Amino acid sequence: MKKKTIDIITLGCSKNLVDSEQLIRQLEQSGYSVTHDPESPKGEIAVINTCGFIGAAKEESINMILEFAQAKEEGRLKKLFVMGCLSERYLKELATEIPQVDKFYGKFSWKDLLHDLGKTYDERLHIERSLTTPKHYAYLKISEGCDRKCSYCAIPIITGKHISRSMEDILGEVKYLVAGGVKEFQIIAQELTYYGVDLYKKQMLPELIEKISDVPGVEWIRLHYAYPANFPTDLFRVMRERSNVCNYMDIALQHISDNMLSMMKRHVTKEETYALIEQFRKEVPGIHLRTTLMVGHPGETEADFEELKEFIRRVKFDRMGAFCYSEEEGTFAAANYEDTIPQEIKQQRLDELMAIQQEISAELNAVKIGQHFKVIIDRREGDYFIGRTEFDSPEVDPEVLIMATEEDLKIGHFYQVEITDADDFDLYAQVIKK
Repeated sequence: MKKKTIDIITLGCSKNLVDSEQLIRQLEQSGYSVTHDPESPKGEIAVINTCGFIGAAKEESINMILEFAQAKEEGRLKKLFVMGCLSERYLKELATEIPQVDKFYGKFSWKDLLHDLGKTYDERLHIERSLTTPKHYAYLKISEGCDRKCSYCAIPIITGKHISRSMEDILGEVKYLVAGGVKEFQIIAQELTYYGVDLYKKQMLPELIEKISDVPGVEWIRLHYAYPANFPTDLFRVMRERSNVCNYMDIALQHISDNMLSMMKRHVTKEETYALIEQFRKEVPGIHLRTTLMVGHPGETEADFEELKEFIRRVKFDRMGAFCYSEEEGTFAAANYEDTIPQEIKQQRLDELMAIQQEISAELNAVKIGQHFKVIIDRREGDYFIGRTEFDSPEVDPEVLIMATEEDLKIGHFYQVEITDADDFDLYAQVIKK
């Protein structure tokens, strides 16, 4: 155990990661040394930033808390703190069930942790973070909360109403991060397209992205977690006109059958969904679309599922994730629907979807052989440098592998490459000599 060393463990999404990075900056300013995601406790104090989105995420968070609680019982840790979404939602229950934790904090009360360590939150550093990502890219959170009331989702219960950050605050953070070497920004929020409605009385995502695009040193901007209903279509123009706005959109659609979209309270129809996808591809040529789909929501029939499979085959998403419905207390679905679909059927449907997507991904990747792309290098791994194109977000999307024996590439630098081979998900390339 190292004195004045704190371990931060981040679970869940990139929005949680931003919170952890803000906390790390404050702790370092207060004189602590911080390690992120250690395999075992390194310091006297550990802070676990939890996720509470779905059952599997909650289970992972609880198991991590119990693992560090045991370390504390064995004397390998002096203090254990817990924050984040799971803690926000089940604070009292967790405090009763896991007394080894010194204190639980909600998602938005982590600043109190500093006070409990005898420190104070330094407001001068409110836009500063200590990045846990490679220094050339960062996640940029533009809002908190969500005003959507999808039937299955507990996020609005946990995070509250949508609150946009001011443009001035966001742009200040972008300039700060660029000064530290960041070239690529993943723009994140629980719901991107609602940005600005609370502050400026209208959707302001297109204007915000234009302003970020104008900041010198910003080379790639990628957009995550959009909502299909009332999509701000002026964003198409921004994506076309701005070379540093990647032709990439992460838009969670969840389902396609009108029956399921209605039961899920998505406020969009099958026809509108197809029309939006067609508009994306018409107005932003070459765009790569990522989506997330759900199987096993109460009421999903075999006919609904067949419709979903047909949707995937027809649209051919460039990137796709999927998950099984899990009942979350407090949601509309939990209160009004019976979760009657067996888990094995949910899993079978999930496996079917991902098998279809694997074939589509292999087909789309094969088309890229012989084409040229700009890539950024993230790391070296064994015999390969690992990079990404503008169509690939870190952690969740395919990667580009370049033989390290042939090139000496610099991490965080851009290169032009030719794709030489492809498998189901990843691409292989060689650098184009100048």
